[in-house]
Amino acid sequence: MNARRFDDKVVLVTGGNSGIGRATAIAFAAEGASVVIAARRENLGADVVDEITGRDGKAEFIRTDVTEPGQVEALFAAIGERYGRLNHAFNNAGTGVPLRRLANTTMEEWTAVMNTNLRGTWLCMKYEIPMIRKEGGGSIVNNSSVMGLRCNDGLSLYSASKHAILGLTRAAALEVAHRKVRVNAVCPGFVDTDMARKIFDHNPAAKDAILASVPLGRLAKPEEIAGAVLMLCSDAATFMTGKEIVIAGGQGIRP
Repeated sequence: MNARRFDDKVVLVTGGNSGIGRATAIAFAAEGASVVIAARRENLGADVVDEITGRDGKAEFIRTDVTEPGQVEALFAAIGERYGRLNHAFNNAGTGVPLRRLANTTMEEWTAVMNTNLRGTWLCMKYEIPMIRKEGGGSIVNNSSVMGLRCNDGLSLYSASKHAILGLTRAAALEVAHRKVRVNAVCPGFVDTDMARKIFDHNPAAKDAILASVPLGRLAKPEEIAGAVLMLCSDAATFMTGKEIVIAGGQGIRP
């Protein structure tokens, strides 16, 4: 049997209780990692841990709201106490808003999107970088979006937050490259998750329009994004940093 890529590694997945995060946590555990799942909804987090441990994997859930500095600090204190180290991290926790033109968005929506998507990623990276650096290197992957590279009507706040995550990724990669900490991002297109379904429920015509823009003609599966995250954290990507991988079924090829 081939050695698993993440045997004896400790991996953090934020937003790991559903969607892309859930699929990524399960994939890391299947490859031997001890997975820490950080998210808000305890019942869903417990379900993922049960699924992983039911397959003889290693995982635990730590309830964390990444918008709250005290909770983020407590998360990394717990990781340090229980494992003594951190090797890789996937900053996946995120949120969106219903499709709405910029002039119709609210301050509450701005705050919710920016605090979760951008501030949450930054807060986690503040603690991840020194812990991974202490281990002699490792990898951080941030979840941006194809909307971090382009824009669509009605997604102004979401797109702004995901563009900013790419800027944060590139700047951090420059800062820590000499410490052997690699920082990259994934840019998924529309993925078959609860977040996407909420958008489509609010605007059913949007799904047909999105599918028409995807040459492969379907939404991505969460597991397809997870595969790219694991590759970026693996020895297959040891000379890759400050870059993004677009996983969008060919979306964007057409002008």
